[in-house]
Amino acid sequence: MIELMVVVLIIVILTTMYWGGSSNSAGKKKQALCLKNLERTYIALEVYSKDYQGSFPVKPGARTSEEPLDLLVPKYTVDTSVFVCPGSKDAELPSGDSLAKHKISYAYYMGRKAGTAQEALMTDEQVDTQAKMPGQPLFSMTGKPPGNNHGKSGGNVLFCDGHVDGSGANASVSLVLTQSVILLNPKSL
Repeated sequence: MIELMVVVLIIVILTTMYWGGSSNSAGKKKQALCLKNLERTYIALEVYSKDYQGSFPVKPGARTSEEPLDLLVPKYTVDTSVFVCPGSKDAELPSGDSLAKHKISYAYYMGRKAGTAQEALMTDEQVDTQAKMPGQPLFSMTGKPPGNNHGKSGGNVLFCDGHVDGSGANASVSLVLTQSVILLNPKSL
């Protein structure tokens, strides 16, 4: 009887290790897909900037990231799926439909110009719209909104030169706001 209990215990431990680890790998897979979304979004942003002397979309008076990014659809992209993070619980968007009518998953630094490697252009939704110094909260540390696209695992940052870096919940780099740049989070529901 004791041997049977030991065998059952070993099976329970192995099953827990197997299934418990898969949720972490699923989260990493979603964060990798999110990174790809930001890279694909950058293509539309880059083409837009070439039409507007190196400036990314700006909409005066915008209060959410959907407003200026709506200028990309449908002329620069009809693939609206790239505006929804696979790790978020945000609804899929109809292809080619206006972003202003929906909620997207990404924050946007409105007012940036193309090409600067050290300046953030888009990120997963952030905890607030303030500038961040290294070590300050960037994404949710509890897994609760705001800034929880990837639970408490951090998120991704797209820079003005098109490269994307992953980040933990705390900022790993300085994400400053200059006088002409406004950080816009997506709509909250």
